[in-house]
Amino acid sequence: MSVLERIQAEVERHPLVLFMKGTPEFPMCGFSSRALKALRDAGATELHTVNVLEDPELRANLPRFSNWPTFPQLFINGELIGGCDITVELYESRELGRIIRETQGA
Repeated sequence: MSVLERIQAEVERHPLVLFMKGTPEFPMCGFSSRALKALRDAGATELHTVNVLEDPELRANLPRFSNWPTFPQLFINGELIGGCDITVELYESRELGRIIRETQGA
């Protein structure tokens, strides 16, 4: 399976996917940490994370897959939402909570 197929499988398999630097327990950059906090504060309980630092091939190809150059990258229901700034803006506008509730069926 190619790396692009692996990325596609991740975003199809999980309704909420955050490709980030590090793990939820140990974020390795401030942007990943802020996006994760916004998601948690918005009620994300079924969040799947992928540590791009563990897979250099995935890290190199995700920007090509998503047409988004930076990390983290948030996908909801297979669609790229954006990075840290967009995630935080959606949280602050309360839109992220609404989207997460719909996605998690709450």
